[in-house]
Amino acid sequence: MRVVRVAVCVLLLCGGLVPSASAAEVREKAVLSQAFRNPVNSSADPSMMFYNGKYYVATTRGDRIGIWSSASLATLLVQPEQVVWRDSDPSRNTQMWAPAFRHVGGRWYIYYTASDGVDANHRMYVLESAGDDPLGPYSFKAKIADFGEYAIDGEPFTINGQQYFVWTGPGRGQGGPAQLYIVAMSNPWTSVGGRVAIPADGGCSEVREGPTPLYGATRTFLTYSTCDTGKPDYQLWMKSIANGADPMVASNWVQHPGPIFSRNDDTGVWGPGHHSFFKSPDGTEDWIAYHGKNTSVYTYSFRTTRVQKISWNADGTPNLGRPLAAGATQNLPSGDPGSSNYWINDTDAAVSYTGAWSSGSGCGNQCFWGNDHWSWEPNATATISFTGTRVALLSVVDTGNGIAAISVDGGAEQRVDYYSSIRVGEQLMYISPTLPPGPHTVRVRVTGDKNPASTSAVISLDRIEVY
Repeated sequence: MRVVRVAVCVLLLCGGLVPSASAAEVREKAVLSQAFRNPVNSSADPSMMFYNGKYYVATTRGDRIGIWSSASLATLLVQPEQVVWRDSDPSRNTQMWAPAFRHVGGRWYIYYTASDGVDANHRMYVLESAGDDPLGPYSFKAKIADFGEYAIDGEPFTINGQQYFVWTGPGRGQGGPAQLYIVAMSNPWTSVGGRVAIPADGGCSEVREGPTPLYGATRTFLTYSTCDTGKPDYQLWMKSIANGADPMVASNWVQHPGPIFSRNDDTGVWGPGHHSFFKSPDGTEDWIAYHGKNTSVYTYSFRTTRVQKISWNADGTPNLGRPLAAGATQNLPSGDPGSSNYWINDTDAAVSYTGAWSSGSGCGNQCFWGNDHWSWEPNATATISFTGTRVALLSVVDTGNGIAAISVDGGAEQRVDYYSSIRVGEQLMYISPTLPPGPHTVRVRVTGDKNPASTSAVISLDRIEVY
């Protein structure tokens, strides 16, 4: 009955189904209230969790620690960032990377990496909340696991009831690849004793970074990212240790061969990595949050946070599957309350065009459903009719793209630049303000303007997410 009710909502309230829609499109729109699409955040290095009725995600922001929260995963993309920490100390207020959550004794701890602007001076720090709210307020607590040299991506974990801290430091002899290290902890902000290096394979001569635990029935799995995060072959590998074994003995860690999560050219996902794991709201499912790119070009830009469900093999090892396309519709985690969000494609009847527009499938897996519309004719428009309280536009950015003027319900226009130094699909270009419930329109107008770096003034229309 739930599917029937949602299908009626789509037909009557959500702009209607295109008469020529494929069976796959019809099936997709029939499960909208329990579905979502990636990305769920526009930043990289996600630490995600579900706690006390909400999802929380923290990502790399550079000059601050920011957190987004939402009652449903389906609406996380359009939530505002809550900045929970900025630092006035110049030794640690720059290049702030890879925050990670930990809940201990009714307080939250955020572990992160920061520097004075010089990469070699990166060290790891921890914040402490004043109470039991993941959004803080937070205060600076300590530098952690400081052995006088480069250190990034630290995260605590528990084995045999003891707390440990694992992070990335320089390789032996200060050369690459980077090394994983572990040290015992006496409390959430203090490491004790000496560190132990954990040699780790990775299929390349570059990094071993972002170590993250995943707890199995009889083993703890230490998953980590390898290769340069700017490359399309950034990927996840894994070591593990049996319950009861001493993690401070490097030989107790077993290396699992080959990557466990890597690029998927067929779905247009490259460089998947720097991840975290979280439970579904009802605790029955395991999920991975990771960043990936919709381009195979070597770049640190355009990394966005995606999530997908994982499973477990018969031998007790995790099965992360393959990275799904950014626009692939997935069922929400079990226990998620759901959302009335739905998608509109550029070919749907809910979109009306004036002026000269072209359409086609030349963008392949960089576009939603493999197609988009584009125009460079000044004052050509695309108007999307929708029912909801908010709308987001995701589209191709490219070297020949120009500046669009976007307006809601005939209001003031906002100029949005669609230019990029490389071609990348399904990028978040615009989020409307919150609107009264009911029918609305959003209009995208081709201005004919472009920034000096662009070769043309093309505007693309691809995927529309309605909330």
